[in-house]
Amino acid sequence: MFRIVRFIIVSLFAVAWVVTQAQDPEFSQFYANPLYLNPALAGSTECGRLGLNYRNQYPSLSNAFVTYNLSYDQSLPGINSGYGVLAMSDAQGDGALVRNSVSAFFSYKLQVSDPVMVSFGIKAGYYQEHLNWGKLIFADQINPTTGNVNPVSADTPPTSNNISAIDFSAGAIMSYLDQFFFGVAVDHLNQPNLSFYNTSDSKWPMKIAFHGGAVINATNGGLGNASVGDIMIQPNLLYMQQGEFHQLNVGMYFNKYPFVLGGWFRHNFENPDAVVALVGFTYNNIRIGYSFDFTVSNIGGKAGGAHEISFAWDFCLYKEASRRHIRAIKSPSF
Repeated sequence: MFRIVRFIIVSLFAVAWVVTQAQDPEFSQFYANPLYLNPALAGSTECGRLGLNYRNQYPSLSNAFVTYNLSYDQSLPGINSGYGVLAMSDAQGDGALVRNSVSAFFSYKLQVSDPVMVSFGIKAGYYQEHLNWGKLIFADQINPTTGNVNPVSADTPPTSNNISAIDFSAGAIMSYLDQFFFGVAVDHLNQPNLSFYNTSDSKWPMKIAFHGGAVINATNGGLGNASVGDIMIQPNLLYMQQGEFHQLNVGMYFNKYPFVLGGWFRHNFENPDAVVALVGFTYNNIRIGYSFDFTVSNIGGKAGGAHEISFAWDFCLYKEASRRHIRAIKSPSF
């Protein structure tokens, strides 16, 4: 019986995505996926950055949401800019709905004054979605007495199980030395149509994100000025809005090289969502992070929470004898 209930829940996830306005995947370690968070963060390191991200949300519900992410970005100090590329695969409902995407990024950095830097970024993406109709189970297929599942449904499948779209996004971020920063990003500016049915229009609603934080030196007091061995505290917040969906993430990082500990509370305005625990490790230019979402919403802990793993490597493809220096934005690593 639990197997049938699980299938119903998974199918509802997938159907809700198809017939309602789509929402984006989300990451608990959003700063470990900087391009996805804000296009203005492209090339925000001294040289290049390779990132890998994996998230499995509600694994007990037949892997309801599994997301993979690969990104690379590079600073271009000669023209005060940066560029990046990102590839993502997001599977929902145990593969009932799969979205694959590839995006390109460009950012420009403006040194307003010695302490203040502003970065502007744009993103252009190509999205392809595939619907596996055979993995969906609808209410009319289930015998209410025996629980047996009829393989035939009265619901009409779409004429095509594949759709594609071009998408554009933009963002900006301002930093003050290594003390504090804040940014804004707007995704899906052109609101492409993501409906599988030719007779309907399902626009991808714009997603607006505001994020910011500060760096507190708990060892020496004051803001910023981090040295190896200092204990750094980084309070941060992220607010996102997409269609009727609103979410607030409030949390804090505790850094003492080479370790990072973090805790977050994620609240959807309709109901509390999850408490997130994070542990990270930094070795030279390599960062590895693991986080777990403890579900506190009505879906309950039996869904399995969410596991997330991140990997990042900062490196230089080339060195210049007179490399022009652009101050890196001091956002968190995870």
